[in-house]
Amino acid sequence: MEVSNELLNNWQEMPGFSLATWKGYEGPECYQLEPASGNKPATWCLILDHYTKGAGYKPFTTSDLSTGKFEAAEGFSFPFKFRHGSILPITADEYQRLTKKWAPLPALESTSPHVKALNSVSTPDSVMLPVKHGTDLHAFDPMFKPIPGYSLSPSGPQDFSKQAVNYVLSSADGSPQRTVRVSVEVRNNPIVEGYYADPDIIYSRKNRKFYLYPTTDGYKEWAGTTFKAFSSANLVDWKDEGVILDLKSDVSWGKANAWAPCIMEIQDSKSLSGYRYYYYFTAAKKIGVAVADDPAGPFRDSGRPVISSRPSGINGGQQIDPAVFRDPQSGKYFLYWGNAYLAVAELAEDMLSIKEDTIKIMTPDKTFREGCTVFFRDGRYYILWSENDTRSEDYRVRYAYSTSPTGPLEIPQNNIVIAKDTKAGIYGTGHNSVIQVPGKDEWYIVYHRFVYPKGISMGWDAGYHREVCIDRLEFNSDGSIKEVLPSHAGISPVSLAP
Repeated sequence: MEVSNELLNNWQEMPGFSLATWKGYEGPECYQLEPASGNKPATWCLILDHYTKGAGYKPFTTSDLSTGKFEAAEGFSFPFKFRHGSILPITADEYQRLTKKWAPLPALESTSPHVKALNSVSTPDSVMLPVKHGTDLHAFDPMFKPIPGYSLSPSGPQDFSKQAVNYVLSSADGSPQRTVRVSVEVRNNPIVEGYYADPDIIYSRKNRKFYLYPTTDGYKEWAGTTFKAFSSANLVDWKDEGVILDLKSDVSWGKANAWAPCIMEIQDSKSLSGYRYYYYFTAAKKIGVAVADDPAGPFRDSGRPVISSRPSGINGGQQIDPAVFRDPQSGKYFLYWGNAYLAVAELAEDMLSIKEDTIKIMTPDKTFREGCTVFFRDGRYYILWSENDTRSEDYRVRYAYSTSPTGPLEIPQNNIVIAKDTKAGIYGTGHNSVIQVPGKDEWYIVYHRFVYPKGISMGWDAGYHREVCIDRLEFNSDGSIKEVLPSHAGISPVSLAP
């Protein structure tokens, strides 16, 4: 590094600095970061390309150039991997003129707690804000985040009940830069905010509420380690009940890959609550069970897996995705499981183990991938499963009938239950459960999809960013399932008998 008071003459090398001592760095650029102020000296910034790590420029600072000693600028990094450039200071006026000419105008971002932020849809000229059930569209304030250098009008609550509202984004000098058409819709799907998948659902007779048990998603390779529960009185408004099981602290035999739980409520006179809850879950690609006296926990792991190896004769696949079912005709309890195969076994009386001699393979056909669920209606057993990889936009649900909970299976010619809807931008619809409103022939399918709207543009990563939805499940007069069209609107609140 050399310094001079003249641009063309008298350059002198600074003995305290040598790039040779900075191993793995190249492309130095030095500039004044902050001018001197009062007794405070100027701050100088040196940026170096950390090329051996592929990290791009890293900043280092000093307040005394003569020493040649720079310290890493803690807590600061460039937003992109900039390499080999130059720094040019400009005035505030120049900045305004440059951004007006070349910079894209910032997007409008709502901060309203009523908005489902993950599901907002924005283009340069329009914004669609999906809001929660119960939001008043007649006087709704999007609470757009302030944008430095710009003003936005109108402000405050607006009437979105009949049509969109035009917002004008203006620059600091008051000149309008863009008109943005903002629409607001009540969308009940997804039913809980955030990344969740593989939902199971029950109606708790003890608490007279519905409970949802999903995989906690949002982790590469599905690396989550905690399970949560949610509760609702109407299948639309859900309360987060918090973490009910943590593999790291609560499970000794499996510390990773907390996937695809299911649960069974049983009346038990030995329980203080009168009920017992058996929560089957996947950990480290094995299946375990935890027990509680309340559907929201706390749950206590049994201490060992229920399923830890492949059934006899099965050479591939994984021991995951349990589904528990009570046969209303025999009163027996069954556990289903498997990826690339479907197995079933009767549960022992303690619900903590299976009767090994009852294991049966009942893989429907080559479309079976995983995510089995079973329910009973009008004398028929319905066995549903997911087809394709969960990271595929074509992840979808099929079904078969049976006169027994263990088969044989009758597969209808057209057996799609739910699949993607490209017009609605809904993809990856699968791994479902089914819930019946108590005392009614009213059924709903609970499933996950790629996060909307960004999921379809995420490639394979969409399979780690999923969200849970509910839609109506209906039947034809012959008992066959009507194909479900996945929706953003979701369902209306259900009512329970007194």
